[in-house]
Amino acid sequence: MKHPKTVSKENTNNFSPEGWNFDNSYARLPESFYAQLDPVPVSHPRMVLFNSPLAESLGLNAQVLEGDQGVAIFSGNRIPENAQPIAMAYAGHQFGYFTMLGDGRAILLGEHITLDGQRYDIQLKGSGQTPYSRRGDGRAALGPMLREYIISEAMHALGIPTTRSLAAVTTGEPVFRETSLPGAILTRVAASHIRVGTFEYAASPGERENVKILADYTLNRHYRHLKNHENPYLAMLYAVVEKQAFLVAKWQHVGFIHGVMNTDNMALSGETIDYGPCAFMDVYDPSTVFSSIDHQGRYAFGNQPHMAQWNLARLAETLLPLLHDDQKKSIALATEALESFKEKFQVTWLSGMRAKLGLFTEEADDLPLINSLLTCMHMNRADYTITFRELSQEMLPDKPFYRDQAFIEWNEKWQQRLAKQPESIEASREHMLGRNPAVIPRNHRVEEALEAAVEHGNLTKTREMLRVLSRPFDESPGHEKYTAGPEPSDRVYQTFCGT
Repeated sequence: MKHPKTVSKENTNNFSPEGWNFDNSYARLPESFYAQLDPVPVSHPRMVLFNSPLAESLGLNAQVLEGDQGVAIFSGNRIPENAQPIAMAYAGHQFGYFTMLGDGRAILLGEHITLDGQRYDIQLKGSGQTPYSRRGDGRAALGPMLREYIISEAMHALGIPTTRSLAAVTTGEPVFRETSLPGAILTRVAASHIRVGTFEYAASPGERENVKILADYTLNRHYRHLKNHENPYLAMLYAVVEKQAFLVAKWQHVGFIHGVMNTDNMALSGETIDYGPCAFMDVYDPSTVFSSIDHQGRYAFGNQPHMAQWNLARLAETLLPLLHDDQKKSIALATEALESFKEKFQVTWLSGMRAKLGLFTEEADDLPLINSLLTCMHMNRADYTITFRELSQEMLPDKPFYRDQAFIEWNEKWQQRLAKQPESIEASREHMLGRNPAVIPRNHRVEEALEAAVEHGNLTKTREMLRVLSRPFDESPGHEKYTAGPEPSDRVYQTFCGT
């Protein structure tokens, strides 16, 4: 998990016995940005997953937090020393439609500051009703919380900027969706929870003076190096555009589909946030959609770059009064910043795709070469992850896809391209093996683990999956089932947000 070192080493001598060093700077913003309240206690909490390596990297006492004290904190039954719990207010465009939102089932305990001065949000998800619950129960079911835990940790292991999962506890209380389900709370760690939707909320009628307050706060927290820029707000917009272009390109490299790329699910820190109806693509198809509520394919795999740019346009709209006193000039500056997204995305995406094909150098024909392979994969319904991994091997397996004439012609061009490089074929294959994962959180395996946990209280498959996913580029003996694609009967086509 990479976070910018943009905060001073303040308040680093007040560590609690568990290792917490809380200081909630967000709670010093105007009160309209949040509601101050504690999590709703639960009856019989129990730890089901605890991320010891993450805890240790944060300077926390993993041994203490793994026991009863941690259970009490991660369930919301005990507030840690110096924590200042709040539910954050924000808005968002959900599937293109604007609405006022907020943390309807989450509480930000505070910001933990590590010994080296880095600041992390510690949030409980599923911690009870808030003023923003909109008639919801404020709770979460075990399945969706385990899904976020599994996939967020898999994303981290793949080197993709993401929020992290510190702990998951069951509450001992049911939640009611279509059926009665075991309740759970996830503890999420993030660089911050400042979203595009947070700026949209600040820019809402009667709150516009808060846009500058929020922009200054965001600069100070994430982009302190830009504060002395000639136009710091414009520089921040460019920086956020660049981070999102990088992030979405990394998603595309591994076949990840977020599922709900609403503006309230885009973080200004550049991290992947809010794992609801998300999944990894099996068969390559740019139109793949996993969300049960994305009926029009708005957030399909191939649309993700376009939707990221659309979301960024909503952010730019809120910043217009800060960019320039003249509205036309402000719009022109914002438009130029937004137009930089396409080039930044293309550079990152193309660089990553070259690496996936073992290309160290750059040539003008690389883009057509890559697109030809993707077209061939699409036409033959080839598995995205498996195909790139097999291309990394010395010998291709005997499969119909590799006997297809279109692939044979493509392979000849690829081999010619590889031969033009000064690096050896062996070096190219080694390069590819480090860029093309052997294992991803396959949808059918995730669902298998969640079913065992939810229906039978058995976390064995979840724990095994987390171990395998922590080393995504390794092919571990005995774990072949995690590298294999699903049978047609095992394919999961829809996922759900769990609210």
